[in-house]
Amino acid sequence: MILHNFKIDCILREKSSSVYFVNEADSVSSTITLMNRAKIGSVMVLCKHQYTGIFTERDALTRVLAEKLDPDKTVVGDVMTRDYVSIDENYTLEETMRLMTQSRVRHLPVFHKNLLIGMVSIGDVTRKLLEINHNEAESLRQYLFSGYSG
Repeated sequence: MILHNFKIDCILREKSSSVYFVNEADSVSSTITLMNRAKIGSVMVLCKHQYTGIFTERDALTRVLAEKLDPDKTVVGDVMTRDYVSIDENYTLEETMRLMTQSRVRHLPVFHKNLLIGMVSIGDVTRKLLEINHNEAESLRQYLFSGYSG
């Protein structure tokens, strides 16, 4: 399997291009409601039209629930991840997997220059790897078990 041949945009083309945003002043409670409704694990956080952070399920657990903060009174800007990790659309699947592993993150915003074009999760990467492995195995099976015509 040659993972450096697969650009991350191959995942973005196959999934919804929706990226969800909240404002720093939004409550954690309303943000979690949005995440649950959309069945997503992270949202980008904006302040004055600038990306200032990412809020993830992990942030909700470690910075809100574990700290016993009231999600109705806590704003996302106080508990989001400010120094978030992101990738460029030209990252390969291999580079993306390495970065997710090294940085211990499960959600990566994907940028084209300064424009956010999508979000990739560890689940998206795993699904793509399974698809690549399945296709490769099927190709090998066809090669091995097809009759020799010579």
